[in-house]
Amino acid sequence: MTHDDPFARRERVAQRGLWYEELRTDVVYAHAPGRTITEADNVLFTTLTMNAQALHLDAAWSAGSDFGERLVNSMLTLSTVVGLSVAQLTQGTLVANLGLTDVAFPHPVRIGDTLSAETAVTAKRPSRSHVGTGIVTLAHRGLNQDGELVVAATRTTMVRMRPA
Repeated sequence: MTHDDPFARRERVAQRGLWYEELRTDVVYAHAPGRTITEADNVLFTTLTMNAQALHLDAAWSAGSDFGERLVNSMLTLSTVVGLSVAQLTQGTLVANLGLTDVAFPHPVRIGDTLSAETAVTAKRPSRSHVGTGIVTLAHRGLNQDGELVVAATRTTMVRMRPA
C-alpha cells in the first residue's frame, strides 16, 4: 500500500518578518499572543542584567514602597514588548536596531500582568549607505490586561528589502 507523503512536492512557506516594501505606514500591527510576566521572568532578567534594585527583588522592602509590592523591571517590560513584534515584523528581515528614543513607562507592570503589544510604522526610507536595505521607524506600545499603557517607545531599525 502506498501512502502519499503530505510534505513532498509542496511549496514551503517559512515564517519571517516583513520586507521593507511590505511594511506599511497606514496600519497598526497587533502582535499575538501576549505574554504573562512571571516572578521567575522578573528575577531572572533582573539578576542577569545585574540590576540589584530592591523594588524588583525584595518583597519585604517593596511592601514599604509607594507601590506596596515588587514591580517588574521596566527593561524587561520594554524588551518583552519589542520582542512580541519580532515574529510578525522583523524575524529574518532585520539587519540592525539603530536606536531607541521616546521611551516611557506610564504605568507600572506587576508580577502576573499579561502584556500585549502593537506597532505602527511612522517613517521609512531607503538606506543611503547600505544597498538593499531601508531605515524604518517603529512606534511600539505595550498594554497590560486591563488595557493600560505600560510602555511606549520609538525604535529605528535597518530592514532588508525584498531580494531580487
